[in-house]
Amino acid sequence: MKNIILLGATGSIGTQTIEVLRDLSNQYRLVSFSFGKNLSKAISIINEFKPRYVCSELKEHADILKNIFPYLQVGYGSEGLLECATFDVGDHYPTTVVNALVGSLGLKPTVAAIRKGYTIALANKETLVTAGKIVTEEVRKHQVTLVPIDSEHSAIFQCLHGENHKNIKRIILTASGGAFRDKTRDQLEDVTVEEALRHPNWSMGSKITIDSATMMNKGFEVIEAHFLFNVDYDSIATVLHRESIIHSLVEFHDTAILAQLGTPDMKVPIAYALTYPDRIMISNAKPLDLTEVGTLHFEKVDFTRFPCLKYAYDAGIIGHSLPTVLNAANEAAVKLFLEGKIKFLDIEKIIYENLEQHKLIKDPDLETIIQLDKELKERIISSAERRAL
Repeated sequence: MKNIILLGATGSIGTQTIEVLRDLSNQYRLVSFSFGKNLSKAISIINEFKPRYVCSELKEHADILKNIFPYLQVGYGSEGLLECATFDVGDHYPTTVVNALVGSLGLKPTVAAIRKGYTIALANKETLVTAGKIVTEEVRKHQVTLVPIDSEHSAIFQCLHGENHKNIKRIILTASGGAFRDKTRDQLEDVTVEEALRHPNWSMGSKITIDSATMMNKGFEVIEAHFLFNVDYDSIATVLHRESIIHSLVEFHDTAILAQLGTPDMKVPIAYALTYPDRIMISNAKPLDLTEVGTLHFEKVDFTRFPCLKYAYDAGIIGHSLPTVLNAANEAAVKLFLEGKIKFLDIEKIIYENLEQHKLIKDPDLETIIQLDKELKERIISSAERRAL
């Protein structure tokens, strides 16, 4: 038996994690979960899985849940999220925390769960982007296991299973190119939110889909890979791969390259993160038929066409507080774009301006990172709203 804590249960990754847990119901139990504003879906999860603790983003939703489920422990907001991430059933079974939150909101609960000694199944990119050094130090200090859920990092994790890390020459991250991969820079001037949300291969949440369109998502993955696998940035490559069949590759010093292949289905890396080092049958999973795929395509990534990817490499190499600025500026800019307050290309302009203006803070602690993140987002959003008046 294994206890599962799910942060962000009603989002895209959270919903697919729930689907995987149905296949694992005899061995895995959902003891605690958090959700945003989708109360009806949260109630459905409670009825099906009978957790002990639930955290809502809103107090009014927490009050409703207390009335409907008087036996249930309920929290809300940031404090409730920490309680959710560190919830202790009090038995001897191991606990895995699935962090499926979006944005820097996932940082504090991840660190709290690590300090509790729980295994971390990480889908929240921003945790390692904003505070990778702190998080990996906490992982080593508390001797916990951190398993990536991102399809690219899961692929690398699987390729490295049983391998000696000193033999790694290069990590190669594949990228679909997002919704606008075939558009020129000029054609991006007036693209709409609806167009940006039409990812050609994956079904994902709105924020990560926009990040895919700007290629900031791949930039974040470069920074994640640096911390997850302790590889220098000059040994992390990216390549455009339209079909999203090869999820990533590892090249070794003897020129051998290992790749992990599969259909674009996030339930596969989710299940692997939950059951590692074992594997399970996944309901309704479509096996890969290479004869059906036929041909796979690969192209070089152009930093001029996708400047956000270059910004991420630069921020990662410089390090310290700069990746926090990268993430905060991106989160704020994507929010403004989704709300129709800025144009698509303004996202990269806002990121660039904030990276250029930032006065580097060396080795920031957790509270400094959280405060910097908060202040920067508030400043970017308020500035954009003032210009719109």
